Amino acid sequence: MNVPRIVWLRRDLRLSDQPAIVEAASIGAVIPVYVLDDETPKHRCMGGASRWWLHHSLASLDKALRAKGSRLILRRGKCEDVLAEVAQETGAREVHALHHYEPWWRNAEKAVGKVLDLHLHHGNYLAPPGAVRNGAGNPYRIYTPFWRALSERMPPHEPLSAPRKIDAPDVWPKSDRLEDWNLLPAKPDWAGGMRAMWEPGEHGAKKRLDAFVDEAARYEAQRNLPSVEGTSFLSPHLHFGEISPGQVWHAVAGEGGSVGTFLGELGWRDYAQNVILQLPDYGSRSAKEDFTLLGWRGGKAAAEDLRAWQRGMTGYPIVDAGMRQLWHTGWMHNRVRMIAASFLIKHLLIDWREGEQWFWDTLVDADYASNAVNWQWSAGSGVDAQMFVRIMAPLSQSEKFDAAAYIREWVPELADLSDTEIHDPPSMVRPKAYPAKIIEHRAGRERALAAWQKVKASDLTA
Repeated sequence: MNVPRIVWLRRDLRLSDQPAIVEAASIGAVIPVYVLDDETPKHRCMGGASRWWLHHSLASLDKALRAKGSRLILRRGKCEDVLAEVAQETGAREVHALHHYEPWWRNAEKAVGKVLDLHLHHGNYLAPPGAVRNGAGNPYRIYTPFWRALSERMPPHEPLSAPRKIDAPDVWPKSDRLEDWNLLPAKPDWAGGMRAMWEPGEHGAKKRLDAFVDEAARYEAQRNLPSVEGTSFLSPHLHFGEISPGQVWHAVAGEGGSVGTFLGELGWRDYAQNVILQLPDYGSRSAKEDFTLLGWRGGKAAAEDLRAWQRGMTGYPIVDAGMRQLWHTGWMHNRVRMIAASFLIKHLLIDWREGEQWFWDTLVDADYASNAVNWQWSAGSGVDAQMFVRIMAPLSQSEKFDAAAYIREWVPELADLSDTEIHDPPSMVRPKAYPAKIIEHRAGRERALAAWQKVKASDLTA
């Protein structure tokens, strides 16, 4: 009997450098299965933008599998229940999968391992999270020594080639229709901007990488300029595992220039996974206890300010451009992410978790570890973070990083203003359609510093 092996797919939707698929295919017949499990993650179900991406990524993977003589099986439910059902239907006994480190996926792996013979492989990170440790044998919590230690283990292994052929099982289990999952927005269809910008799937990831290789040497000079496409745009492809970080590393490492800065960003992705491995609730709990005392704003006024920030109507052009880019494309330039996050947390004194949740729903690269680590870095609440009292000045940041063209693209009300006016439009030229500042920079800064002084005073009297 041709006993098949199940390959359980999650955020690893590729055929090249995919150790679980390569290993299973080298043994015999393979049943690739993607389970849409909205029960195990609970409140961490994928947001709307991620679900849009997932639909197209799954369609792309199924097409690639069919070219190899296989197909993608789609099921919905709890992973351990669904995989056990597939095994019973087909006679499969083994499941191959890549390690995942989000707390809900670690729980799912334990549950699957109780009912089936689960073989977990490494392949979504430069090094297995938890493997890079200090001299005392403890995992790192600070990025710089972590990156230094990780760099000593590099380069990663040479990427594995996709199987030339994937043997089919004697009997295919039943599969859901992708269209029936309703992952795409319909009423209204808000994904037009994402369709125009992105090509989800392994083929799209390789095209992005090929385009970036020629720019990688100039990464340091261009990455902070929102008006220049100086970043790689690989983050959603990496998040969904349509390309491995090892493939990216080997493609760009020899390009010279400032490519080391980009490789450090790949390392930050590994670092974030190491943080959530140690602190699984990092997406909902401040790492520093001081922040439990911080007087975040609440009530109607704060809710209105949050809504204005989400809609890109704060009166700060660089912030509004970023928030509108996010809504339209599911992505935001990294420098602008930092500015927008700092503005919400400090100028508006709104809990960083509100921003983290908004990004979780609207980003196509909404990664639990990276999203949480970046928001806690901006807030100052993280294990490795800037201080709360470091408050970004959005107006000067906009001018410093030459964001005029970026603002014109995403805040068309201001398109006719000069380069000197557009960063902080004076009242006499500020269009009526564009709002006044939600709060003046100085007032927002002083309010944030006063709130922090109360925290420090509480610490002293405790």
